[in-house]
Amino acid sequence: MLTITDLSLQRGGVWLLDNTSVTIQPGQRVAIVGANGAGKSSLFQLLLGQLSPEQGTVALPGGCRIAHMAQEVAASQRSARDFVLDGDSRLRELEAELAKAEEAGDDHGMARIHGELDLHEAWSASRRAEALIRGLGFADGDADRPVASFSGGWRIRLNLAQALMKPSDLLLLDEPTNHLDLDACLWLENWLARYPGTLLFISHDRDFMDRVATHIIHFDQKKLVQYTGNYSAFESQRSERLAQQQANYEKQQARVAEIQRFVDRFKAKATKARQAQSRVKALERMERIAPAHIDSPFSFTFPLADRVSNPLLSIRNGEAGHGDTVVLSDLNLTLLPGSRIGLLGPNGAGKSTLMDALRGDTTLLAGERTCGEHLAIGYFAQHQLESLDLDASPFLHLQRLAPKASEQSIRNFLGGFDFHGDEALSPIRSFSGGEKARVALAVIAWKKPNLLLLDEPTNHLDLEMRQALTMALQNFEGAMVVVSHDRHLLRNTVDEFWLVNDGIVVPYEGDLEDYERWLGERRKDEAEPPRRDSQSSVTTVATGLNADERKALKREQAQLRQQLSPWKKRLSQAEKAMEQAQSRLTELEETLADATLYEAGNKDRLKSLLAEQATVSAALEEAEATWLETTEALESLEARLEAG
Repeated sequence: MLTITDLSLQRGGVWLLDNTSVTIQPGQRVAIVGANGAGKSSLFQLLLGQLSPEQGTVALPGGCRIAHMAQEVAASQRSARDFVLDGDSRLRELEAELAKAEEAGDDHGMARIHGELDLHEAWSASRRAEALIRGLGFADGDADRPVASFSGGWRIRLNLAQALMKPSDLLLLDEPTNHLDLDACLWLENWLARYPGTLLFISHDRDFMDRVATHIIHFDQKKLVQYTGNYSAFESQRSERLAQQQANYEKQQARVAEIQRFVDRFKAKATKARQAQSRVKALERMERIAPAHIDSPFSFTFPLADRVSNPLLSIRNGEAGHGDTVVLSDLNLTLLPGSRIGLLGPNGAGKSTLMDALRGDTTLLAGERTCGEHLAIGYFAQHQLESLDLDASPFLHLQRLAPKASEQSIRNFLGGFDFHGDEALSPIRSFSGGEKARVALAVIAWKKPNLLLLDEPTNHLDLEMRQALTMALQNFEGAMVVVSHDRHLLRNTVDEFWLVNDGIVVPYEGDLEDYERWLGERRKDEAEPPRRDSQSSVTTVATGLNADERKALKREQAQLRQQLSPWKKRLSQAEKAMEQAQSRLTELEETLADATLYEAGNKDRLKSLLAEQATVSAALEEAEATWLETTEALESLEARLEAG
């Protein structure tokens, strides 16, 4: 499908690739990874004919149709639907030809063009465009709005929809999830899994790559190194390769030990059984892939504020929204020191509105917001980058916050965010979006907050910076509320979820996999499978079932879903019993640590406490056994549902 032979490429006098070769087979879905500036986007420009190599060749089959996602879109009065339909250039050509034939009264020409339009499935084009628009999170009615009425991030989504609309043999996507929320990411994963052509995509979202990629190409020391499997497989394979290099052994072991401390800490702190199970699995995996990140240029922490209040923040009888429009009502929320919360919810449900209400913005329309005496909020959102002083350097941003801090202490701190030498002293006006995001995160960390409110903090960050941010948040001892489409970040940093949906905010007892299933049940009108041409577009997955068998299967699945409810209720009860027993055990252990309790005068009280400790321990064991049994039953039912 795509053959790169002895390729050498440079940009601005910097060599990006040097005498490297790689072959991509038809139908492969290949994630392109590597450090920022390594040449990933330049490779795409080369494939699109916008760059020429210094040496070597790039070969594609004759007639190969390439679709790619533009990074910018000019404002126009064309409707979103028409803009997306423009992606199918052959359809637009046929429509123009038909208009000319009708004007000329060419009956023969009109008949021929109608035949081609039918083969091109023009009759369903508008419906397919609207399905793409809905799938990427646009609201009903948005298809008729002009492109100019959408913000920059939503225009990027339209660019993506336009690329998906074009029939293609090779699809190039450069960071397609950057401006998507979690729901749209999940939809896009499913769409790309059904794409019949060859896919090359650049991404910094490891979960997205794990779900979509069949192969990885890594920019490594000016070479293209190909790995079979998804991103997790790449990390494991690269870890093994690096582990064999003796020169890196000691540094590798130190990194593994650091990860192990995180794992041990969060295993000990696990409280919500279902979510804790997912967290422990993810953390254990981090141990195995630690060597793959030994050469990361980032290493930083979020120092905790000197003083902490308990509670940090609460909202009672609150309403949040914009102007006269109430988006969320009946808000009764409390954030305690150590709270680690991820916000889930469909696009437009009010997650960002809630974040603004928590930080004291005007979106809190009613109710009482009470702050702890020592509350110190660190807030990050993409629009915060606009508040940075473009003429100031990273160094000056921090120095303004602490004029008495030594120059070396500021430089050391910025070094953890990979700002060294002259770069630390350069105005940020020319910085990339990722570099500005790192400056904003450095400013937040420098302020030593005890509550982090992070709204999509990984946008524009590369893989290594996302990994470093994940580790820094793991080690943060304060409270946090996070909105993110990066599932790896959520799995490894939060202990519980709140679901923002239908105008309310409630605790969500499931994990991210449960949430994905909930979304799937909630949204049945996904876009149709993509097509390469008129032949492949009519190919469907054969089920081998007749109408009666399909009805029977649906009845069986409905019965299975009914069985899930009591098991989920039992699981929730077991988790609550475990939490209560563990909490009481902790209190008893603290009481029994009092040396005076073992004096002769306290003999009866000691005996009573020891008896209660034994009773509570037994209750905890029973609750854990119930939880394990219930979890197995639920997983069995869910597996049967998925198999059906």
